[in-house]
Amino acid sequence: MHPENRLSKVGYVYVACVIAAGVTATAYAAFHLIVQPVSNQWLILATLTLLTGSFSIKVPSIEARFSVSDAFVFASVLLFGPATGTVIVAADCFVISLWLRAENRSPLRSLFNLSAVALSIWLSSQGFFWLVGVQPGDLAHLFPLENHLWQLFAFAASYFLLNTWLVAIALASERHENAIAIWQRNFPWFSLNYFGGVSVAALLVSYTRSVDLSAIAIILPLLLITYLTHRTSLGRIEDSKRHVEQLGDLYMSTIETLAMAVDAKDQITHGHIRRVQVYALELAKLLGVNDEGQLKAIEAAALLHDMGKLAIPEHILNKPGKLTSPEFDKMKLHAEIGADLLSAVKFPYPVVPIVRHHHEQWNGKGYPAGISGTDIPLGARILSVVDCFDALTSDRPYRPRLNTEEAFATILQGRGSLYDPLVVDTFLKAYPQISPSAMRAGDESTGLITVATASDKPISPSPLRQIRVNATETSLLDAHRRLIASSKTPAEALAAAAQCLRQLSAATVFAFYRYDRNRDLLTCEHAVGDKQGLLDGLSMAVGTRVSGWSAATRRVSINADASLDLTNVSDFFEPPLRSVLCTPVIDADLVVGVLTAYSHKNEAFSDNHTYAFEQIASSLADRLRIVSVVDPSRQLVFRPRSR
Repeated sequence: MHPENRLSKVGYVYVACVIAAGVTATAYAAFHLIVQPVSNQWLILATLTLLTGSFSIKVPSIEARFSVSDAFVFASVLLFGPATGTVIVAADCFVISLWLRAENRSPLRSLFNLSAVALSIWLSSQGFFWLVGVQPGDLAHLFPLENHLWQLFAFAASYFLLNTWLVAIALASERHENAIAIWQRNFPWFSLNYFGGVSVAALLVSYTRSVDLSAIAIILPLLLITYLTHRTSLGRIEDSKRHVEQLGDLYMSTIETLAMAVDAKDQITHGHIRRVQVYALELAKLLGVNDEGQLKAIEAAALLHDMGKLAIPEHILNKPGKLTSPEFDKMKLHAEIGADLLSAVKFPYPVVPIVRHHHEQWNGKGYPAGISGTDIPLGARILSVVDCFDALTSDRPYRPRLNTEEAFATILQGRGSLYDPLVVDTFLKAYPQISPSAMRAGDESTGLITVATASDKPISPSPLRQIRVNATETSLLDAHRRLIASSKTPAEALAAAAQCLRQLSAATVFAFYRYDRNRDLLTCEHAVGDKQGLLDGLSMAVGTRVSGWSAATRRVSINADASLDLTNVSDFFEPPLRSVLCTPVIDADLVVGVLTAYSHKNEAFSDNHTYAFEQIASSLADRLRIVSVVDPSRQLVFRPRSR
C-alpha cells in the first residue's frame, strides 16, 4: 500500500483516523503493562513472534505481507490479555517494516500498517473476553478452552476481518477502486492463516496454562513447515502472475502496434488512439463498468476499432473534402470488415461486438446493423462519443481542428439521436477530470513520424512513417490518375502527370516524347518545369539516347546521365540536369511515347519512383487512347524493331 502517493482527501482523513486509533490502543496497552505487569513469560512469546515474523511472505498483487507468528500473538492474548497481544503485534509490524526495501518503506505506510494491526488485535481480543464473560488474565474461568471454541473462532474471525478490511479500504482509496472488489480479490484465503494460528495457540496453552518450552519446541517445526509451504505456493503464484502480466503486456503492445499501422494509413497520429483509449476506459469506469473483462475489451477495441480501414482506398480515407455517396458507402464497410478480421482472433473478452457496432446510432440510423438504444453494446456507445470528440479536436486532411467548446456543441447536437444521452452527459461532466490523463497519454505516446537523429547516421524514416508515406503516395497517385482521366486535352493530362510526379520525386523538368511512326522519331510534345522551353520540339531517333532506348526496349531507364539524353542542352539549365528517368507509355502493346523526368541531382531516382512513374504512364496511355479515337490522325504508335 502506498497511501502517500495518490490518496484523496477522504483517504488521508481515513488513514489519519486509523493511525490515531491504533497509536492510542498501542500506547494504552503499553501503559497497562507498566501499571499492571504480567509474568515475564510474555517476553518469550514476544521474542518468538518477532523471530517468526521476520520471515514474512510477500502477498502477490498487493503491498501486504503475512507471517506464521499469529499463533504466538493469540497465545499471548489468551495467557496475558489484550495489552500484551497489542504491544507484541505492534513491535512485530515495526520489525517487518525494517525488512522492506528502502523504496517501499515510508513513515506514513509503516505507521498505518502498525496502527491497523494493533487496533485490530486490541478490539478483537476485547470482544473475545467479553463473549467468554471473564476478565483478561482470569485463567481459572477461561480454561478449559474446549468450552469456548466458538468464541475462539469468533476471535480469529474478528481479528482477520478488522485487519484486512482496514487495509482494503486504504487500498481502495489509494487506487480509486471498489473496496469490496479489492478485498474479495486478495484477502479471503488469509483467513486460513488466522484460524490455523488460533488453533495452534489453543493447543499450546490448553494443558500447561503457561509458556511451555517443550510444547513450543514441538510446534516450531510445524510452523516452519507451514511457512515454507506458503512461501513455495505464493512464489509459484507470483511467478504465474508475472508471466500473465508479461503476456498481457505483449498482447496489448502487439495490438497497439497494429493499431498504429492502421492509423498511419489513415493519416492519424498515434496520440489520437491513446487519447481515445484513456477517454473510453475512464468513461466506462464512471458509468459503472467494473468487470475486468469488459474494461479490457473496451481498451482493445479503442485501439482496433478502425482495423477495417485497411480495406478502404487511401483516396477515400484522406480525401480533403466531403465524400460522395458511393465513397461513403465504401467507407461504411470498414466497421464490418474490421469486426470480421478480428473474429479470427480468440479474444478472451468481447472486443468484436464493440468494433462492429461503434458507428451505430442511438436512433437506429447508424451502420452496419441499424440497431438502436441499449441494443448497442455499451463499449460501442462509449467509443462513438469519445472517438468523435477527439477527431473533432484534431487536425484532419479534410478540416482543421475545432476547439473544445465547438466540439462539445457538436456532440450535444447528436445527444439522443446519434449518441446515448447518458454517455454524452457523463463525458461532458467528467471531461475536466479525465482530460489531463488522456492528453498526457497522447503526448507520451510514440509519434508516427519519428526519425533517427544520430549525427553519425543518415536520417531514415521509421517503419510507421514509411507506412504513412506510402499511404500518402498511393492517395496522391489515385487522385492524379482520376485528374488525368478527367482532363479535356492531352496538355492538361500531361500537366496533371507532371504535378503528381514532381511531388513524389526530385525531378524538376518533365517531358513527354510522342512517337511519330512516319518519321520513326520521338519528339517532345509537352514539357513542364524549369526552363521547359529548352525542350520544346526536341527530337531523337528511336533506339538512340536514353528516352529512345526506353522506347525501343519498352523498359524503364533509371538514373542515367541527363547529358546522354539531352547532350549539351542539359548544361543550359540552372543548375545543370544530372540524372534522368524514362518510362515508356504503352497502350494495347503499342508504344505511344516516353514520359521522361530530369533532376539536377545525381542518382535522384529510386525503385519507388519507378513504380509511381509506371502508374502515371499507364493513366496517360488510357487518356491518349481516347484522344486517338476522337482524332485518328493522332494515333501514332509503333511496334519496336527486332534487334
